[in-house]
Amino acid sequence: MTDFKDKFDNKMDKAKGKLNETVGKITDDESQELKGKLQQKKAEAEEDFEEAKDSVADKINDAFDDDDKKRNR
Repeated sequence: MTDFKDKFDNKMDKAKGKLNETVGKITDDESQELKGKLQQKKAEAEEDFEEAKDSVADKINDAFDDDDKKRNR
């Protein structure tokens, strides 16, 4: 399962990215704006990866649990 620290870090990266994007727009700094957008996309990709990893782990654990139940009958 995704731990709290990973979720917190991803939320912080998204917030930092949004801040950098906004500051870049306000100051007309395309480089900073792009940096912010990339930070946000990176955080989203990490969230998606963690969710997929959790889903796979759940399915594998369920399969083992089902196998154990069948053997114990």
